[in-house]
Amino acid sequence: MKPWSAVAALMLSLGLIGCSHPQPVYYAPPPPPPPSEFRAIAEQGFHDGYEAARDDVEDRRPLVVERHRRFQQPPVPPEGIRDYRRAFARGYSAFVNHLPPPRGY
Repeated sequence: MKPWSAVAALMLSLGLIGCSHPQPVYYAPPPPPPPSEFRAIAEQGFHDGYEAARDDVEDRRPLVVERHRRFQQPPVPPEGIRDYRRAFARGYSAFVNHLPPPRGY
């Protein structure tokens, strides 16, 4: 092999290495524990809200807590609806507030 062709092959391979564009990978930390003042219903709401926000981010849907079925129709008895919704919103917000700011911000 001629020295010029070896140098050309080396330069071509080094040039191609510089052309790769890494894709950003989003790491979702585990949900934080719910605040201690929540009862079992509220703990479930917090967890459900956190997971709903995670799903919205992964699927690139708008971040609107009120559009979720579990927020609109909580799977709890009527006396626990208020606590569930409040906890759901706090869990949703806990996930959203730990995201990095958008590019160019």
